[in-house]
Amino acid sequence: MEIINVCIAPAPVTLSDDFCADDRTSGVASDELGIAAMKNIRTIAAANGIAKDAAFGAVTPPLYLSSNFAFREFEHEQEYEYSRTSNPTRNLLADTLAKLEGGGGAIVTSSGMAAVHLVLSLLHPGERVVAPHDCYGGTHRLLAALHDKGHFEVEFVDQQNEGALAAALQLGAALVIVETPSNPLMRVSDIEAISRQAKSVGARLAVDNTFLSPALQQPIALGADFVIHSTTKYLNGHSDVVGGAVIAANSIDLENLQSWANMTGVTGSPFDSYLTLRGVRSLFPRIERQQRTAGAVADFLDQRSEISVVHYPGLATHPNHELAQRQQSGFGAMLSFELNGGIAAVRRFVAALKIFTLAESLGGIESLIAHPATMTHVGMGAEARLAAGIGEGLLRVSIGLEAEEDLLSDLASSLAAIA
Repeated sequence: MEIINVCIAPAPVTLSDDFCADDRTSGVASDELGIAAMKNIRTIAAANGIAKDAAFGAVTPPLYLSSNFAFREFEHEQEYEYSRTSNPTRNLLADTLAKLEGGGGAIVTSSGMAAVHLVLSLLHPGERVVAPHDCYGGTHRLLAALHDKGHFEVEFVDQQNEGALAAALQLGAALVIVETPSNPLMRVSDIEAISRQAKSVGARLAVDNTFLSPALQQPIALGADFVIHSTTKYLNGHSDVVGGAVIAANSIDLENLQSWANMTGVTGSPFDSYLTLRGVRSLFPRIERQQRTAGAVADFLDQRSEISVVHYPGLATHPNHELAQRQQSGFGAMLSFELNGGIAAVRRFVAALKIFTLAESLGGIESLIAHPATMTHVGMGAEARLAAGIGEGLLRVSIGLEAEEDLLSDLASSLAAIA
């Protein structure tokens, strides 16, 4: 399997070995950034906000923990008054994420689910959401709960089926949610094609980009109106922060989201924002290493008789391999596989693991393994999991920064334990 270098394109591209992130520019004027050379997306991740402290000349942007800010004078409007509304540390993270995604602005939230809910707050009763039937269990649970409360109508659709998606859209939709690659089955949806379909019926498009991050995929360039992140994952990258973000393509949507986030108090804390921005600084080197190892792990698992199928878009046998090559700048570091023998085999396999940790979440420096049916997607219910293709033998893997040979050895010995 060919492993593609991490890179970013402003539009769908054909990837080649010499196409790299060093050629990617942000489209943001250099005088706006204050650094003439800050055009490459890697530089934005590493240097946005660096050496901009006017008070003391601090190289690293300060952490502003203050909950409130002193007024300069009576009845004088100022940028910062109260940290729920606006905070310098959180604003710098939002500015960085917006530039990385090529959006008009971003709102940093207290969790990834708060980010999903924030986008849903734009809907009115009676409007319809078209969502993937195989989305993250928390998203599925939230959509179903808000539907039951009468906040909006929702339809879960197999977005791999163009006819089913078109039929759902023809019934009317205000918002289409896409999760690509999907969690946990790694199905890749054509963002550009779905955007055209959504726009044709007046619907807006929100894309969950958590699995790839802006280092590997830029949905706004492909027609998305909103990009959703659980910043807990790759953007922070160290499994020590819970957070989220919404990047809006245009300023009107941004203002509406900012107003609602302030009213409901779902904005992220300054300290969590500080840690997340620190994680963003190393996003590119982390994900380069992680996806290189993930490719080796996928190749290894694909050859094992104990496994019926490996879900990884980097494999040439993956049904969406060509789409992933065209739409993404790399295949990422998430994969899943179907273990023969059902729940009994899963129990023996995970008990034998020494390096991989059985835990939820993903995108950190440590390698994790999860059993979606009993962990991340248990809240969907058995019927919805069956419809989505999430069986008892499915295991989801997040590849970290450990040595490749150690991870392969751990998997090999654990597979031997179930023979």
